[in-house]
Amino acid sequence: MNSTTSPPGSSTPPPPGTAPTRAAADPRIGYEAAADQMEALIASVSPDRLGAPTPCGEWDVRTLLEHVVDGTQRTAALGKAGPGAVMEEETPRGVPDDGWPAAYAEARARFRAAWADDAGLAGPYTVPWGEVPGLGVVGAEVQETVVHAWDLARALGVAAGLDARLAEAALPFAEQVLPAEPRGGAVPFGPVRPTAPDADPYTRLAAWLGRDVG
Repeated sequence: MNSTTSPPGSSTPPPPGTAPTRAAADPRIGYEAAADQMEALIASVSPDRLGAPTPCGEWDVRTLLEHVVDGTQRTAALGKAGPGAVMEEETPRGVPDDGWPAAYAEARARFRAAWADDAGLAGPYTVPWGEVPGLGVVGAEVQETVVHAWDLARALGVAAGLDARLAEAALPFAEQVLPAEPRGGAVPFGPVRPTAPDADPYTRLAAWLGRDVG
């Protein structure tokens, strides 16, 4: 999450000094797979489910979708502006109840176009958690998309159908950019939650990001 009002256990990337030093060679590939999954989940949301609770703090499904669409749009705008750009503030998008699939598809297309140039992955960008290279910006968006897919799937009761490979790939990134300590205050995440030794990758990722996985 890239919001100054993120709930406990949010996925807002961490503050300055914790930018990743280890990243996938091209996180855009992971983004496409994660966005495919998110797009399918959003397409399955009927208007009567928009008020359902999610694992993401006090957010309901509508608020979660607003955050996902807005975050994707703002990250796209950052990439379009190019190295040296500063991420915009969170902005309500005013999406109608039946407009979320189209809104996300548009945001995803803008993201893809904005980060298509390899040169943009190297340059520095200013985001809420500091100054990071484009690789870190895109990597954080992959993490966002994967964990929010879990949030949405849990709200809809379909978490068992998620692609475990996406969480397996996102977890090392999350563990690197967001250490177990400190949490809270300037780092808008709850403490790491305990998991069973045989927990699936999504449960481990969500627990690392402070979600209640019980």
